[in-house]
Amino acid sequence: MADAMRIGNCSGFYGDRLAAMRQMLEGGQLDVLTGDYLAELTMLILGKDTMKDPSLGYAKTFVRQLEDSLGLALERGVRIVSNAGGLNPAGLADRLREVAHGLGLDPAIAHVEGDDVRALDLRPGALTANAYLGGFGIAAALTAGADVVVTGRVTDASLVVGPAVAHHGWTPTSYDELAGAVVAGHVLECGTQATGGNFSGFKTLPHDGTPLGFPLAEIAADGSCVVTKHDATGGAVTVDTVTAQLLYEIQSTRYLNPDVTTLLDTVELHEVGRDRVSVSGVRGEAPPERLKVCVNELGGFRNTVELVLTGLDIDAKADWVREQLTPALTASEVSWTRTALPPVDADTEEGASCLLRCTVKDASPDPVGRAFTSAAVELALASYPGFTMTAPPAQPTPYGIYRAEYVDRAAVTHTVVHADGRREVVADPTEFSTADDRDSLRPSPFPAPIDSLTRRAPLGSFVHARSGDKGGDANLGLWVVHDGSDKYEARVTWLTKLITPRKVRELLPEAADLDVEVHVLPNLGGVNVLIRGLLGDGVAASTRFDPQAKGLGEWMRSRVVHVQEGLI
Repeated sequence: MADAMRIGNCSGFYGDRLAAMRQMLEGGQLDVLTGDYLAELTMLILGKDTMKDPSLGYAKTFVRQLEDSLGLALERGVRIVSNAGGLNPAGLADRLREVAHGLGLDPAIAHVEGDDVRALDLRPGALTANAYLGGFGIAAALTAGADVVVTGRVTDASLVVGPAVAHHGWTPTSYDELAGAVVAGHVLECGTQATGGNFSGFKTLPHDGTPLGFPLAEIAADGSCVVTKHDATGGAVTVDTVTAQLLYEIQSTRYLNPDVTTLLDTVELHEVGRDRVSVSGVRGEAPPERLKVCVNELGGFRNTVELVLTGLDIDAKADWVREQLTPALTASEVSWTRTALPPVDADTEEGASCLLRCTVKDASPDPVGRAFTSAAVELALASYPGFTMTAPPAQPTPYGIYRAEYVDRAAVTHTVVHADGRREVVADPTEFSTADDRDSLRPSPFPAPIDSLTRRAPLGSFVHARSGDKGGDANLGLWVVHDGSDKYEARVTWLTKLITPRKVRELLPEAADLDVEVHVLPNLGGVNVLIRGLLGDGVAASTRFDPQAKGLGEWMRSRVVHVQEGLI
């Protein structure tokens, strides 16, 4: 039986810490180092790059990182696996060979392709259309001796699943083992979010100025793992930081990946040492029959002006400038939003002010360009008292629309191009799950709490949250803090009874008319909430104040609810 594999992460998005690759290589022993550079929005950005230069379409920062760290990785025997290939993994592989030869190195560099399905014409004229591939292509490349593997659009977890398959020799029907690796990959994929980044319990973290460390996992042959980080790095790995990432951007309790369906309600987390959390008990089932596809279309152009309203009569000022500007707006979509009213008798001018935003969108740049910004500027001396903007008028920018599609696996040719140029097609699974992803919608499994006196308090008094985007949907994970309290079980019962679709709509009025799903995760002491359509056509097209729903969880925690007296 192979020893546990130590696999780390050095990137959670395109733009993450450049020094992280070297820091992870120097920080301690690793077998594999991964980097995740792709998101739905990133695919759109890379698509725009290819419009300017077809030879691009990959994460250029990854090239800089490899140029700095490739020699060190080879010296230490650490393999590099990354989805930085984006829309052009072959181009990235060629570029890396040029960099390596310039450094006097000769690594075996392989790439995985086949995810580009624009030829299927799922959306006529789509800028990008990429199927989410699994990890067996990566595994094949590593088994054949690759030192570096770059891919296009594989699932984020596949970056960990592939190396684990190669290391432990799992087969396509090793469902529990594969599911465990998917959980490990999901925890690692967003980098420092697993060690305290974007964590609602941030005040409990050590704050000594040390940058948060990137996470790593020690994955055993049975698929279980221990999540940890290198010594002397910032942040912390606790049950709560791991839960925070585990509940990030999932949907139901059935987490669908190309290689396996992971049952998230089977995950068990335990603290087994300082900055060491074990992940065990994960069960898996056959994967879904079809593959998800990320489709990005160019939706049009957008622009925004932000007006400052100060002092008295805020509502009247906002009404007047809207009345003045509206007749000049010819864009097909106009959205107005305003921040909260300032307090009475504020002791600073900024504190006495709020912001009024007007965002316009149109298929053509003209209605959202000078015709829009000039109309706003021309009101500078002819509108409400104190008229000012937060920034000069800007040029319109293009925006994209994300859509999820699904295709038969037979329409996708998952292909590995090995370092010697040999091409290998990865076989599709032969067993598939027929369960409905919505089967996990159910009431709380816990008994109803006993009636008692209640007091009003913020939901976040003992509840953590993590939120994010899933296309046009918002994901919101809520779970009870692990603070050693003997009230933990009672708090979990209360939370899972409280959070229903109706209660979510009450606490988050923006969701009042939307479809809300609540999935209970008893092992994790919480629930996962999916709010359908909150983000419109996705991050790039949303006019919402927080288009990626990153702050949605913190808003939810600030909402005041009735809490049983004994739970506070």
